[in-house]
Amino acid sequence: MTAINSEHLVKALVALLDETFDNVQGYYLDKNTSLFETLAGISAEKASIPVGGNCATLAAQVKHTAFYLDVVNNSVRDPNYPKADWGEIWRTVNAVSPDEWAAIQAELRASYNQILDLLKTTPNWGEDEIGGAIGVIAHTAYHLGEIRQALCCLGS
Repeated sequence: MTAINSEHLVKALVALLDETFDNVQGYYLDKNTSLFETLAGISAEKASIPVGGNCATLAAQVKHTAFYLDVVNNSVRDPNYPKADWGEIWRTVNAVSPDEWAAIQAELRASYNQILDLLKTTPNWGEDEIGGAIGVIAHTAYHLGEIRQALCCLGS
């Protein structure tokens, strides 16, 4: 079995996260469909509309994504980090003002930057670290898909 060079692994993970959040490079997204490119065209009013009868708002999707990144970052850095309430955001984030919507997007950017820092400073890449990093990419890509699909339903 050949060992994976951790420098190559981190470079690939950072490139996939960059595609997911900022700059489509052709790994799996179409041009202009990264998360922040998608969010740039969404108003607070549109982010406040529940998608369907019992579905979350776009604001909740984005807030949840930032929350997930924060939980991963904090739990890796502190093994005693308390268990997260995964349902809180879905229960509490509904309609948002323009300032609240901007703050949620800024929170997502800050959470993303913390995850990048975590990836770049992780000294040892074992199964848990690799799985967690891939999980961050997969989880964020899932919510990006949810947001983009919701925009179709909302007429955008």
